[in-house]
Amino acid sequence: MSGSGILSPGSTGCQPVLSGSLPERRVGLAWLKIARHTKDRRQAADDYRLAACAPRKRNVISHLLAIAIGMLLVGSAIPAIASDVVDIALPTDNDALFRGDGPAFYQYIDRDYHGQKSNPWEGGQYGFVRDPMESSEGMVYTRFHEGIDIKPMQRDANGEPLDQIRAIADGKVVHVNPTAGYSNYGRYVVIEHHWDGSPYFSLYGHLNTIAVKVGQQVKKSEPIAVMGYTGVGINRERAHVHLELNLIVNHRFQEWYNATHPQDPNHNGIYNGINLDGLDIAKLYLALKNNPSLTIPEFLRDKEAFYKVRIPKSSHFELLKNYPWMKTGDGGRSWDVSFTRAGLPFKVEPSPEAVSQPQVVYVKKSAVDYRNWTQGNLAGRNGKAQLTLTGLNNTRLLFWPD
Repeated sequence: MSGSGILSPGSTGCQPVLSGSLPERRVGLAWLKIARHTKDRRQAADDYRLAACAPRKRNVISHLLAIAIGMLLVGSAIPAIASDVVDIALPTDNDALFRGDGPAFYQYIDRDYHGQKSNPWEGGQYGFVRDPMESSEGMVYTRFHEGIDIKPMQRDANGEPLDQIRAIADGKVVHVNPTAGYSNYGRYVVIEHHWDGSPYFSLYGHLNTIAVKVGQQVKKSEPIAVMGYTGVGINRERAHVHLELNLIVNHRFQEWYNATHPQDPNHNGIYNGINLDGLDIAKLYLALKNNPSLTIPEFLRDKEAFYKVRIPKSSHFELLKNYPWMKTGDGGRSWDVSFTRAGLPFKVEPSPEAVSQPQVVYVKKSAVDYRNWTQGNLAGRNGKAQLTLTGLNNTRLLFWPD
């Protein structure tokens, strides 16, 4: 959930695969059906032998038919299992990330800091990399960038980008925004993936042309679009694909949006950037290169909590349903949710204290106003903070409509 907008899983058909007794019961029931059917066949065979009639060939065919039916029953009873292996590829031919060549991989930004103009490539990275501000603790970057901006490798004679954009992994297209003016992302595509039983969403922004439709299944590295420079604050020279990998917050997002943004239309449903919480996909690419068996829960497990918010217990706390690996225990009368500085939730702990409204219970100590550290979600200093109105609304999205 960036300042403009975490990240389903969703009502678009993105429910997680849950482990438990139900699939086992289904498999057991299938075997019970097979056993009963086999018993009936044996009884029929006994009757046949007693009667000493009917060709033996018919009996053999019947047994083969029973075996075939049994195999079909077993196959249909075994549920689909989501892969734990996060098998992702870069969306373009630009692989400078793996060579450690940041300037060749990330698209630069135009910066004007107190009249001093520069073009730092670091502004294309994930995180707080934009809008610097001098503070008592040195330079603080106050604007969060939720994805990574990947430079083009090919241009035509007029400087138009030609790079093909490809799906980073197998998945299903769940959203296509063909109208550049409907989002800061310009034209963009969202693809849903399933790993470790949870849904994740890759987003591809600033596209020129789009070659896929909602509902379409795509394979890793399958072409989906052509790079462009649609959207806010981007020109032909700075053409790039903006890539995110997100968690989804709430499938009742539109109700929340109507209540909190009554004057602003939402053209992108639950795939509005506010409802998608992005993780650091560049670091994930590098981590997977070193450890291909790494899972996303493992990747996020050691993140530092910049702040924690206690929220009421609610049956609408969808994050726990979609990402049960976040939960560290049961019980309690409320939940303590740990957030990175970027506002990405990654851990949920039970608390014995009941609350009726969200409240900050921990924040990393800093002399700088927390508004500058947290996209305006918190206010305060020196380890004492409270949620701003923006922060309160964003936190309430976690368990909306309660």
